[in-house]
Amino acid sequence: MIKIKLTSIMVDDQSKALAFYTDVLGFAKKHDIPMGEYRWLTVTSGRDDLELSLEPNANPAGKAFQTAMFEQGIPITAFECDDIEAEHVRLAKLGVAFTKKPTAMGPVTIAMFADTCGNLIQLYQPTR
Repeated sequence: MIKIKLTSIMVDDQSKALAFYTDVLGFAKKHDIPMGEYRWLTVTSGRDDLELSLEPNANPAGKAFQTAMFEQGIPITAFECDDIEAEHVRLAKLGVAFTKKPTAMGPVTIAMFADTCGNLIQLYQPTR
């Protein structure tokens, strides 16, 4: 059986990304290992067996992809939440820049925000 245990997103500044993903979103740092100029940096969100790697966008092709996705308004990833309205209020109070407020879209309600590190992130809550 193949499992998702690690996924990654590119960020323009690993320290800034770590602060955003831990202090603002509430994720927990799992690994922070120096790797020359950069770091092996991962966070988790309640499940210790599933990690999000905050990868430096030092590769020109990766940076071009990240920039294009942002400019086209396409989220790089999506995170599920239990109460999207409450998360929208909480995150907005922390200064998070939303590009889409909570909006019903069929079987989910979605919202989208900038992560301060070059990415758009989608939040979603399944309709109950």
